[in-house]
Amino acid sequence: MRLTKTEENLMNIIWKNKKIFLKEILDLHALPKPAPSTIATLLKRMQEKGFVAYNLYGNSRQYYPLIKKSVYFTKNYTELIKDYFQNSPLQFASFFTTSSSLTLEELEELKKIINQEILKKKK
Repeated sequence: MRLTKTEENLMNIIWKNKKIFLKEILDLHALPKPAPSTIATLLKRMQEKGFVAYNLYGNSRQYYPLIKKSVYFTKNYTELIKDYFQNSPLQFASFFTTSSSLTLEELEELKKIINQEILKKKK
């Protein structure tokens, strides 16, 4: 299941803070800040989707993630590759390196990462 862009923004705040109250989310949210009721509605929707849960402290809810950020993004980029690149990571990598505005230094760094992965696979 996917999150909307607004929900992803909230999840990034939750992932970064691990456990967080609604008031803290509001304090950390970028401008323009949404109404507390809007954040509460989004959190309820994210809870229904299985992304967050909460502990109740009096009348306050402390939210925490149920899914790791790395798991969420791995699933999403896998779907992206499947949907737009015929399930070919190679086609995605080719598109990414030729269509993005990577600098020479960034390409060299990417080359180092690839070479390290090649060495790992050979072992």
